[in-house]
Amino acid sequence: MTKTIRTLRAVLNDSWVKPYLQQNKKLLCLVLLLGTLTFFCASALMFTSGYLISKSATRPENILLVYVPIVLVRTFGIARPVFRYLERLTSHNLVLKFLSRMRVRLYQKLEVQALSLKSRFSTGDLLGVLADDLEQMQNLYLKTIFPSVIAVILYVLAVIALGFFSIPFALLMALFLFVLVVLFPLVSLLVIRQKQTQTKQARNELYKRLGDAVMGISDWKISGRQEDFLKSYEQQENKQDQLEAEMERFNRGRNFLFQIVVTIIIIVMIWFASNSADANIFDHVWIAAFVLVVFPIIEAFAPIPDAISQLPSYENSLHRMNNIEHKPSIQNSFNQQTVDELMMQESLTIELKDVSFAYDEELVLNDFSLHVYQGEQIALLGKSGAGKSTIVKLLLNAVSPTSGTVTINKASVEKLHDEINKFIAVLQQKPHLFDTTVMNNIRLGNPKASDEDVIEAAKQVQMHDYISSLPEGYHTRMRELGGRFSGGERQRIALARILLQQTPIVILDEPTVGLDAVTERELIETIFRNLQGKTLIWITHHLAGVERMNQIVFMEDGRVQMKGTHEELLQTNERYANLYQMDRPF
Repeated sequence: MTKTIRTLRAVLNDSWVKPYLQQNKKLLCLVLLLGTLTFFCASALMFTSGYLISKSATRPENILLVYVPIVLVRTFGIARPVFRYLERLTSHNLVLKFLSRMRVRLYQKLEVQALSLKSRFSTGDLLGVLADDLEQMQNLYLKTIFPSVIAVILYVLAVIALGFFSIPFALLMALFLFVLVVLFPLVSLLVIRQKQTQTKQARNELYKRLGDAVMGISDWKISGRQEDFLKSYEQQENKQDQLEAEMERFNRGRNFLFQIVVTIIIIVMIWFASNSADANIFDHVWIAAFVLVVFPIIEAFAPIPDAISQLPSYENSLHRMNNIEHKPSIQNSFNQQTVDELMMQESLTIELKDVSFAYDEELVLNDFSLHVYQGEQIALLGKSGAGKSTIVKLLLNAVSPTSGTVTINKASVEKLHDEINKFIAVLQQKPHLFDTTVMNNIRLGNPKASDEDVIEAAKQVQMHDYISSLPEGYHTRMRELGGRFSGGERQRIALARILLQQTPIVILDEPTVGLDAVTERELIETIFRNLQGKTLIWITHHLAGVERMNQIVFMEDGRVQMKGTHEELLQTNERYANLYQMDRPF
């Protein structure tokens, strides 16, 4: 129970919940008032209807004796849907305000942390936060917080109202209603949390076994143990189904017990009203009124157990949103003076000194050192997992080294913060092209570039003639992910972006992967022709075009295994010579 209370506090005090409620106190109070008035009118409608039916059954001599109840029935009957409409309108307006501010807040965090987030989260995770988790925040307010608070208000008002008739009976009803409003939701939260945890574990195990089956299906068949696997998989699947069935049974059992308590409350109310009438505290025509008023109150309490039991899913969404919002600590804060000083210098030297880096305690780089001087062209070779891509992330300040330093002209890249794109540009394996015009896609390299600058960049990468032949020239839309263009053409457009960006350092992150030999050769020629004089760091796992580089660094297990010029390594390193002969592309 303590853990359940802690969950409630954690959700309500979270930075994605509490501040938004505090900033809109007046509108929040209006929502709660309208919601309370909705159920008050529903209760008053049932109360006056019960009295009217009972009074009419006594055949009053004059219609005036029931005129007031008739008017009240019509009044409360009209007021209830009016207040319901106003409550829905106000609450949805309030929540949409919350969500719009949340989206802006999330976007600002994503924009500032673009590089570091890419290394910490997959695209699917980010899209999930922007879509599903924000949707969860909407449900948190509309389906949990607002109804729960309104239920508590009605609980207090109902007990106070009964206290005017009988304090002992009011305390007895307070106990019964406490079971519905507090005890049922807390127990539901406790049980559902445990079941959801078990279900998640079972589902993860099921996915793991399915993955093993898909990747190792041939081994299962060869060993003749496919029946064993199927049996094991079915057992795990049955375990998950059993957990979900247990959750369904709990919900049905809880709802059944809820109705039993409601039945007891109705019976107790009938007993109280009958005894009060017999004791001449009020007339017998009030008995039906007191009994019928229970139903709208119960209607307000009924959804609370389900609403509160959803708190674990809200907690998970809040955790993901807070995790994305949290920015990794930066040892050296942003220094604009450092940026300005570097931009004024004609040559920039990159240095990685004794750098180590680990992912989840797995060492990727181990005391790695590298010097790259202005205008030098270096190839970083090695198989997947050797640490090449990690070096790119370190240079871009997307991650911080576990130990060692990464500097440009003795200035730590961490001091450059998000201004690193003024010094380093990256041509990736699969550059992203947006579903907008060709002109806009190239201009991403420099938003201030003129149309003439864009056209000149396209000419340099030999794309101008092709773009001009398109139906609308440079104003032709690229289609989603640049589907109008081939792989080599997409790389050339990305290269045109880099030319507009005019950075002194360019990282080539395996830009020729997936291209045929002819296209690869032509793209390499274009790259080296247009990037003359710039510092080039070429990340690759094969040896196409490495003879053009000033220095070749072969990495393995996070360390430098070979280093030198192409000619030196051919003559002195048998392993490199063999690799070059096997991987010679043309």
